[in-house]
Amino acid sequence: MTSLNCSSSFSVLRFKCTMMLELQERVTELENWKDGKGLIICGAGNTFCSGSDLNAVKAISNSQDGMNMCMFMQNTLTRLMRLPLISIALIQGKALGGGAELTTACDFRLMTPGSEIRFVHKHMGLVPGWGGAARLVRIIGSRAALQLLSRAHGVDPERALHLGLSEGTLSSSDETGSLEEARAWLSQYTEGPASVIQAVKKVVTAGRELPLEAALRTEKDVFGSVWGGPANLEALTRRQKHK
Repeated sequence: MTSLNCSSSFSVLRFKCTMMLELQERVTELENWKDGKGLIICGAGNTFCSGSDLNAVKAISNSQDGMNMCMFMQNTLTRLMRLPLISIALIQGKALGGGAELTTACDFRLMTPGSEIRFVHKHMGLVPGWGGAARLVRIIGSRAALQLLSRAHGVDPERALHLGLSEGTLSSSDETGSLEEARAWLSQYTEGPASVIQAVKKVVTAGRELPLEAALRTEKDVFGSVWGGPANLEALTRRQKHK
C-alpha cells in the first residue's frame, strides 16, 4: 500500500516496496502540489522497506523485463529526488536492496535506534539498478560507496552518521514518536513561504545536476520568479534585516 497525507506544508508518504506503480502515482501528485514544502517517506509497521518481493522478481527474471523495471524505477526515483520539496527518508527497521536505493533519492536520511541500511544486491547476483549506486557515490564518495556495495554489510545508525549517509539518530523507535521527531527536524528547513522553500530546492538541484553555465541560467530564472514576489515584498515592507 501507499498513502499520501498532506498538511498545509508537509507530506508523509507511506509505502510498501513492491508497489512501484503506486509510488510513481504518488510522485506525480507531489509534482503538482503547489503549497508543499516538505516530504517524509517512511514504511508501514516500523519497517522502512525490506526489499523486493522475491516472487515478483522471479516473474520478471528475463533480461528485457528486468531492464524495463530498472528504467521505470530510475525514472520514478529521479523525479522523486527532483521534487521541489525538502525530503527525508525516515528509516525504521530495515532498508534493504531497493529500499536502500530509495533512501538515496531523498535529501536527508534519519534513522531510528536499531535500524539498518543495507545494499544487498551483490548477494542476489546484481548491482543497484534504480540509480542507488550513482546517488550513493554523490552522498558519501566513491571509496565508501564501493565498500558498502562490495561488502553488502548492514550500516547501523552510528556508522551511517559517520559516513554522512544519515543526518542523525532519533530517540524514538516507535512509528508515531519517530514521525513526530522527523517532522520537528524537518521544520527547521521548511520555515517560510512555500514559494521560497521550493525555489531553494530548485537552485540546489540545478547546481548538483547541471553544468555550471546551465545551473547559472536556472538560478537566474528561479531568482526572477521570487524577486518582487509576495514573500520578497513582505520582507521589504517589514524592512527585515539579515540575522
